[in-house]
Amino acid sequence: MSNLIRKFLDLFYPIVSKIFDKTTYYYAACGTGNLVLSWILFFLFYQFVFEKKLWHISFINFTFTPYTLSAFSCFIISFTLGFLMMKYVVFTQSELKGRIQLFRYGISAIITSSANLVLLKTFVEIFYFFPSLANVLSTCIVVVISYLIQRNFTFK
Repeated sequence: MSNLIRKFLDLFYPIVSKIFDKTTYYYAACGTGNLVLSWILFFLFYQFVFEKKLWHISFINFTFTPYTLSAFSCFIISFTLGFLMMKYVVFTQSELKGRIQLFRYGISAIITSSANLVLLKTFVEIFYFFPSLANVLSTCIVVVISYLIQRNFTFK
């Protein structure tokens, strides 16, 4: 599957070859695909699964906002897909063991997801942005940090 994805991406590489090296291009393409999927899933979770309602969990006496639950659900999916794409499509030259990569990817995901959640809450609760728009804006800000962490730490 990873070879098929790389062959497909290689079809478009000549368009950007003067701007990006192949690893950066693969990262951008895979990351963008995962990000767009995450945005779509966030919208679907927010609108239809969590129905824009507060969710109260009585046994822990805590109320979750629908955008927090949507962000968490998207995190689970995008974490899994993102790691698999980064390991098997983008950073294939890494000599680190898979469990080390997964651990480091987990650390980078916690950092970037925390930053994303803080930005999301700030945009929604302070600036009153629509949650789906706030999600797009916050993830755009976090993308650069994520790339630097993954290239220089996770899959070094």
